[in-house]
Amino acid sequence: MNAVKPVKGLDWGTAAISNAQWAGALLRDVLLDAGYTEDTSRALHVHFEGLDQDLTGTKYGASISFQRAMNKQSEVLLAYEMNGEPLPKDHGFPLRVIVPGVVGARNVKWLGRVLVSAEESRSHWQQNDYKGFNPCVDWDTVDFKSAPAIQELPVQSAITEPKPGQMVTPDSDGKVTVKGYAWSGDGREIVRVDVSLDGGKTWNVAELYGEKQGEGHSWAWKLWKLEASLPTEDKEVTIICKAVDSSYNVQPDTVAPIWNLRGVLNNAWHRVHVSVHRD
Repeated sequence: MNAVKPVKGLDWGTAAISNAQWAGALLRDVLLDAGYTEDTSRALHVHFEGLDQDLTGTKYGASISFQRAMNKQSEVLLAYEMNGEPLPKDHGFPLRVIVPGVVGARNVKWLGRVLVSAEESRSHWQQNDYKGFNPCVDWDTVDFKSAPAIQELPVQSAITEPKPGQMVTPDSDGKVTVKGYAWSGDGREIVRVDVSLDGGKTWNVAELYGEKQGEGHSWAWKLWKLEASLPTEDKEVTIICKAVDSSYNVQPDTVAPIWNLRGVLNNAWHRVHVSVHRD
C-alpha cells in the first residue's frame, strides 16, 4: 500500500485543464501604444489587478516579467472573446489576461488594471502562494520569499480513459484503448507519450493527434491514444503514462522527490488502476 503525504490544496484530479480559442488585444501592442518599448529602463514586471476581491477588500493580483509581456512569441493576450463569443462572466468578463504556457494563477480574470513596475507584484498570490519547495520544507519552516513565483509549467500528461477503478474489457483482438492528453509549458511541443499497460514493466508509444502548432507556440494540449494488447493475464493492472517535450524534458516516475507542501508542480507519472474482464 502506498502512503500519500497530505498537502494543503485542492485535488483537481485530471480536470484542471482545458482548451479554448481566445481573441483580444496583444498586451505587447497595448504597452507599445502606451509608450513603452522593449528597451524601457527599470520596467521589469507587468502587474495585473482583478476587480474581484476577498472579504478584506484585497483584490486579486499577479505579475509576469516585462520581457515576457513584450515578447512577440509569448503572445500574451488581453482577451475579450472566448470560442468566438463574448467572454463569459465565469471566465473573466469583460476582460482577462491570457498568458500562454504559464500557470493559471497569472491569467487574471475580471481585469481592472495593468501596471508596469520595477518590482514584482506584492499580492499574496504572487508572494505567498503558487511556489514550489524542497520536499522536507513544512508549514513551520517555509519561507515563501526564498522561492520564485511559478510561471511556466513542467511537462505533464494524464490518462482520461479508462477511469480509475473501471472494469476494462479487451476487444475481439485482445486490445484495450487508452486515451489522454499531454502538455508542456512555455510553448514546448509534446513529441512523445509512453504508455505502460503492466505497471511500468513494458512501454508502448501512443499516437499523437490534434492541430499542428507552430514551433515554440504549442499552447494547447496534445491528445493521444493507444490501442494495444495487455502484456499480462492479471485481473488487475496499473496503466501509466509519461510525456516527453521538444526540449526532452520528461516526467519523474514518482511524486516523492518533487512533493511540496502546497502540492503544486506535481507532474509525476499518471497511474490508473483498473480491473480486467475477459470473456
